[in-house]
Amino acid sequence: MSDNKIRVRFAPSPTGGLHLGGVRTALFNYLFAKKHGGDFVLRIEDTDQTRYVEGAEQYIMECLAWCGIAPDESPATGGQFAPYRQSERKPLYREYAEKLVAEGYAYYAFDTPAELEQKRKEIPNFQYGHGHRYDMRNSLTLPLHEVEALLHNGTPHVVRIKMPEDDTINFNDMVRGYVSFETNQVDDKVLLKADGMPTYHLAVVVDDYLMKITHAFRGEEWLPSAPVHLLLWEYLGWKAEMPKWAHLPLILKPDGHGKLSKRDGARLGFPVYAMNWTDVKSGELTEGFRELGFLPEAFVNLLATLGWNDGTDQEIFTLDELVEKFSIERISKAGAKFDFEKAKWFNAEWIKKAGAESLKPKVAGMFADKSIVVKDEDKLQKVIELVKDRVVLLADFYTQGAYFFEQPKQYDLNAVNPKWADTKTDFYNLLIDKYAAIHTWDAAVLESEFKALTEEKGFKIGDVMLPFRIMLVGGKFGPHVFDIAALLGKEETIARIEKALTVFGM
Repeated sequence: MSDNKIRVRFAPSPTGGLHLGGVRTALFNYLFAKKHGGDFVLRIEDTDQTRYVEGAEQYIMECLAWCGIAPDESPATGGQFAPYRQSERKPLYREYAEKLVAEGYAYYAFDTPAELEQKRKEIPNFQYGHGHRYDMRNSLTLPLHEVEALLHNGTPHVVRIKMPEDDTINFNDMVRGYVSFETNQVDDKVLLKADGMPTYHLAVVVDDYLMKITHAFRGEEWLPSAPVHLLLWEYLGWKAEMPKWAHLPLILKPDGHGKLSKRDGARLGFPVYAMNWTDVKSGELTEGFRELGFLPEAFVNLLATLGWNDGTDQEIFTLDELVEKFSIERISKAGAKFDFEKAKWFNAEWIKKAGAESLKPKVAGMFADKSIVVKDEDKLQKVIELVKDRVVLLADFYTQGAYFFEQPKQYDLNAVNPKWADTKTDFYNLLIDKYAAIHTWDAAVLESEFKALTEEKGFKIGDVMLPFRIMLVGGKFGPHVFDIAALLGKEETIARIEKALTVFGM
């Protein structure tokens, strides 16, 4: 491997469903890597075993696969820097924590949870840092022999970074530019927990170094942790190999006030997860974009434009186009408001672009779920071609196309009966005779015969066209009515007119 090869990583925690912000982080990593001929790594950050959720890791991998952004290295595929689960790398983290302690950059803290809780009660906004570290039970305040005895006896303890006092830490963020932090504002974060597991702070630095990560894209919410990570790179002697950082803007609620959450989706009626997620404890189902009826191409497209644009008016991008056009410079610093109507627009556009052949398995499956077994695949393909420009979500194929495979179970009689008359019954009986005699059953011929009869009987076209549509589909929707009749066929069209005449006007 070339030493200057670009390597990025997406490092989620397996704690539940994958928020669309997480998928966008994965996507931006993927786009950057592929644009520069680099590697996209999936690393599972499962160091917090109390929050680990069974099935979440597999779910994350399925989400990435659905989006078409498969990692080059992962727990599933392996790779040169395996293992890719932090829980399987547990032994190596202590070595680095001990090195930091030995060199005076970190210390052992023996405070019990009860002692810490007492401090929080005594001191408002208590921070375990430069202001209070010397009031606590740790290797900075205890005699060396006592520290050694506590360690020898296996006394529970954590390792904390010793943040420098009265210092300023700064770095250049690829999205935000120059960023600066006062060290007095940052507490002494835990690096190694009592169970021997590293916290995110230590693990992310060690793993990024060992896996030769060159660029780190992550959400803006991690910005306050940056000074700890920058110091760890320096303290461990790896500063020259530290990746370049990019902190991505938040995805905001539709009103722009605050980060978009699962609760917002539930409240406003749209998903915020890539795919359905069922909480293993409560059994609560959170709906995902996939199951709602989004194409993966549309989902990826809308995510890419949340906080990024290519500098033109183009909005529809294939994944290959996104790889080609992606650049860090075009990522916005400001948060991106989520607009579900715009998300649906992307989906509608991608459904229009999709070939009927590619949509066929999805639509057939949807019909099967509704107990409609499609036996004629050629007919299904024609139905898809006929209605797809009217579809927003994949589920709309059912409402827009089910009537091609089963007769309407009910009719919009309110649109018909107020203006119904015996003269209309006569008109449709004559239409049955005309259609029965047709040899060339196509939309143009059907329309021509219909309009000729309309003129002959002195009707306005609107007076008889709407009832005809409702006879065939049950309501005021669907494509051109003669295209519908042409696809239904002569026998079925006539049968539907006859059936409707027994109901209309009653």
